[in-house]
Amino acid sequence: MFHRVALVTGASRGIGHEIALMLCRHQFDVVVASPEVEKNEEVAEEIRQCGGTTMTLDLDVSNRDSVKQGVGAVMTQMGRIDVLVNNAGITRDALSMRMKPEDWDRVIQINLTGAFNMAQAVIPAMMKERWGRIINIASVVGEMGNVGQANYVSSKAGLIGLTKCLAQELASRNITVNAIAPGYIETDMTAVLPQEVKDRMLAMIPLKRFGQPKDIANAVKFLASEDAAYITGAVIRVNGGMYM
Repeated sequence: MFHRVALVTGASRGIGHEIALMLCRHQFDVVVASPEVEKNEEVAEEIRQCGGTTMTLDLDVSNRDSVKQGVGAVMTQMGRIDVLVNNAGITRDALSMRMKPEDWDRVIQINLTGAFNMAQAVIPAMMKERWGRIINIASVVGEMGNVGQANYVSSKAGLIGLTKCLAQELASRNITVNAIAPGYIETDMTAVLPQEVKDRMLAMIPLKRFGQPKDIANAVKFLASEDAAYITGAVIRVNGGMYM
């Protein structure tokens, strides 16, 4: 049976981990990519248990050589890359007047430049096949802003702009490019927030609950499928109504 190959960045934990497993359950072979080598192996083992073919990549999306070598290794071992999920992301929060230059730079490098590096590296393989899906994991704050996150918000707003640009450039080759903008999702990244921040967030969500990683993974599964063939340049908001 023919399986498409999906490469998921930031796949070692949280939303990326759930996306990798969801795609495996729906007959995708999955490349588990992140700098967390041991965690990558744990996720890959789960994928094998679910019956999928997999490989791991020790990948730094902000490093173009790492990206080039990683994508080359996937093409050698798996022969193709049909779906790219740009999920790798970090936060380094501070009010703008106090934000360290290196914290601005690092967040932009990983969250935005990293996504561009990955897209640029996989586009030739997708164009050759005349089929592809690029799915960028943005954020609700990329549309609505957030105090203390100038770097993160800018990276995610930029990712939405990149999505629309790539969607226009690649449409003629049957490659769709879409963004998913998660709201507040319960992960390691959000677990460290103070309770009063969580309470304030919950008050802003009409569905009155926080999202789960599987809520994002379900949207990725849809956008990666044939069912989403006529959707490109879209921002799918998975946020419980937090921003409309």
